[in-house]
Amino acid sequence: MTASPPVRCLVVDDEAPLRQVLVRLLRGQGHVCREAASGREALELLAQEPADLVLSDIHMPEMDGTALLAEVRKRWPDTGVVMVTAVTEVRTAVSCLNQGALDYLGKPFQVEEAVARVRQALEKRRLILENRDYQLNLETKVRQQALRIEELFVEGVQALAHALEAKDPYTRGHSARVSAYAAAAAAAMGLDADLVGEVKLGGELHDIGKIGVRESVLHKPGRLDHQEYLHIMEHPIIGERILAPLVKEHPLVLEIVRSHHERPDGLGLPDRLKGDAIPPVARITAVADTFDAMTSARPYRTARPVEAAIAELRACAGTQFDAEAVAAFLRAFPDPARLPMQTPIEVGALHEAALAALAR
Repeated sequence: MTASPPVRCLVVDDEAPLRQVLVRLLRGQGHVCREAASGREALELLAQEPADLVLSDIHMPEMDGTALLAEVRKRWPDTGVVMVTAVTEVRTAVSCLNQGALDYLGKPFQVEEAVARVRQALEKRRLILENRDYQLNLETKVRQQALRIEELFVEGVQALAHALEAKDPYTRGHSARVSAYAAAAAAAMGLDADLVGEVKLGGELHDIGKIGVRESVLHKPGRLDHQEYLHIMEHPIIGERILAPLVKEHPLVLEIVRSHHERPDGLGLPDRLKGDAIPPVARITAVADTFDAMTSARPYRTARPVEAAIAELRACAGTQFDAEAVAAFLRAFPDPARLPMQTPIEVGALHEAALAALAR
């Protein structure tokens, strides 16, 4: 077992005989001890090497003990201070206790009393430091636990989203692909790793609100009428409501979930946001979401070829889609013509290419 390092003490008193008595006494207890004849000299010594405990007289030239106490508390808060004062100055000593001194020692003093006061002050300092460390560690542990609980909630919601998609052969894997496309586009736009991670998570959860959409509408084999369209477009609000208490540390995810169907021309839903009012992460996800929808088969239509989907993105940049987000998507996948056409088997290859691009 490693031995504890010796306690470092500093005795401050303008009276050399009294100062030397305290120094000998502290060294006799096994402590490393230095001495200073004034408050200013004490500050110079502490600047060179902080002490665990300072014993300071109150009345000294240049800087008295009260001023020294204030400086030590401000600059070296882990250093304990014991004031050495005449019996007639008890009121001043008590005032020093209120300013952060650990104890005071009255003059003249007995050796046994001085040893006891020093021991008591060091024990008090130890308890204060241990309590502070405990509080810091406790806060860290609570924060880590809260984050882990949130992660478990998010993982559960992700699993639910994937399970819902798995029931429909036409949307199976949609959220995972949107997540990959959007994250690759976000990286191509120059967003940092944390923001790319938010986009990736938001892409996975963007359609979670479809839990609240009637299955007869969600799986309708034909085109939706106006009322059915409005019903299915409630899913961004439903999704935000579901996730709001679960992803408090991920506000950008909520922006993606609520606003991924907004359009720069103001014709999107649910809030009719226009241009820069649409969160940037939602603009990126909107491009990825639409591209995957166009290149995936639906009950009422076949999948569109990659080239046609890219042409649609270009044509609608600035109106339906954010132009910068479209450009970033195309930079992330610079040669779409080389990607396979959308047959039921080749769809998977395209989506694997997206995932591979993200991994790079």
